[in-house]
Amino acid sequence: MGMNTMDASQLRIAFLAGARNLEANKEKINELNVFPVPDGDTGTNMTMTILSAVKEVNNAPEVTMASLTKAMSSGSLRGARGNSGVILSQLLRGFSREIQHLDTVDVPTLANAFSRATETAYKAVMKPKEGTILTVARSMADKAAEIALSTDDVESFLEQVIAAGEESLANTPELLPVLKEAGVVDSGGMGLMTVLKGALKGLRGEDSGEPIPDVSPITDHMGQAEPAPAGPSGHDAAAEHISTADIRFGYCTEFIINLNREGSFDGKTEKSFKDYLKSIGDSIVVVADDDIVKVHVHTNEPGNAIQRALTYGYLTNMKIDNMRVEHNERVIHGAQEMAAAQAAEDQERADGRDQDEAGEAPRERVPYALIAVSAGDGLTEIFKGIGATDVIQGGQTMNPSTEDILNAAQRANADTVYIFPNNKNIILAANQAQMIADFCKIVVVPTKTIPQGITAIINFSPDLGEEENLEAMKREITQVKSGEITYAVHDATIDGKSITKGDIMAIGDSGLLAVGHEVEDTALMAVRAMADADSELISIYSGADVEESRAEALKKLVHDEFPDCEVELNRGGQPVYYYILSVE
Repeated sequence: MGMNTMDASQLRIAFLAGARNLEANKEKINELNVFPVPDGDTGTNMTMTILSAVKEVNNAPEVTMASLTKAMSSGSLRGARGNSGVILSQLLRGFSREIQHLDTVDVPTLANAFSRATETAYKAVMKPKEGTILTVARSMADKAAEIALSTDDVESFLEQVIAAGEESLANTPELLPVLKEAGVVDSGGMGLMTVLKGALKGLRGEDSGEPIPDVSPITDHMGQAEPAPAGPSGHDAAAEHISTADIRFGYCTEFIINLNREGSFDGKTEKSFKDYLKSIGDSIVVVADDDIVKVHVHTNEPGNAIQRALTYGYLTNMKIDNMRVEHNERVIHGAQEMAAAQAAEDQERADGRDQDEAGEAPRERVPYALIAVSAGDGLTEIFKGIGATDVIQGGQTMNPSTEDILNAAQRANADTVYIFPNNKNIILAANQAQMIADFCKIVVVPTKTIPQGITAIINFSPDLGEEENLEAMKREITQVKSGEITYAVHDATIDGKSITKGDIMAIGDSGLLAVGHEVEDTALMAVRAMADADSELISIYSGADVEESRAEALKKLVHDEFPDCEVELNRGGQPVYYYILSVE
């Protein structure tokens, strides 16, 4: 006997099953990411978005249509990450608003909900792109409207709607050349289909019903988790479908405005804010929901967007990514070890907070503190050995947030806190922390690599003032050339060099240094590209997956070719790169 209606309990089962299916398949969705693109990983972004809604659904005091739809809508909006995540949240929002006042839903109501979901999502995106998740959603809404009166069976209805979505997804490469060139379908559309297919399995009782794994927000921007030699994650080609040559606005900026008073962000205010964002950027999504507003914009002036937003209320969930830098750094993959390291660090932080709450005495106030961002136990020990007060675990594919930096600065309990980001993508978050901090003065030393951070800290002098120290450290880091050795997970062309999946790459301060087939050979080519007649010191930091004998062999190769240079070998233990190199 068919199912003619669906109540709140059944909708809850379907929603959780859809979220479970997305979480289980996010890596497959991430595999659709192709180089070069500016945004993050679609599967991960959509998973983090829906898991935020799952948390609210699980915490709802009762299972009614009103409480369930509010949890789905508000939870996904607050947790929305990336364009695909924002669009998913809007689909859930529109769907929820259509059914929130009902006790049960039937096929015609579901058809209306699909249509409203699509309308809401299209409205939220200022310049919708066809061939994306939006196209797939619209195709399903059209099919739903077409068959709404020809069947009253919910399962049969959903089967036909999902089939239309699959057909539309298969056609996305015909609408977006970047997808056709890469031989993939739209990753956002694939994510949406994954949710709906999981939801149908849940309604049929075919879902496992197991609790959804708790995914820490730090795993945002995580890519694949294969046990291969580490490298940063792949990139989401479909979220914005922008080639790096077309990036007019370099900073992907996201935040939530918590309004000063509910209802103050009316239609006129929303239009004014959108017009302002349009004047400084593109890829704009502004969604108001009761007392919060979700904002996404690509701009060259993230500070201006934030300042305007602050006139409406206070901000949370702030995230700024440099898309021009990311396209080079995300052609490589394998962040599982980094995720594990971060999880351990998060647990240490949690344990530390628990101890503080249990009555542990806070640190004594000190004049200054040096906080470095590091990845790898060896590098952490090096930083601490040369004078770093604290270390924040993070780096490629796992950038610490502004809040992480603020928390570390607050724990340091110093009058002046020097932050060493040691990664191009972390400098903005550090600058944001500098703007927000009211408990100390934060000085951001703009180190873009681990070697620059090491050099800067070595040249810090307690006897100098803030400005003198900053200028001295900035001057010294210009003398450092850095290189990082990893491997490619996609065929690509970077800086005019053709790269095949599996090739070893050496990435330098300004682009690609070398491409090869063997790790140590490519590292040696990188040193050749960086060293010159004035070079005096060559430092090698070996990664977590590099055997000591291989690192020693590389050291000997470098020393034999550059006998006039001092060559140092240190175990870095970094999970992303086989080697980090520096030449001074």
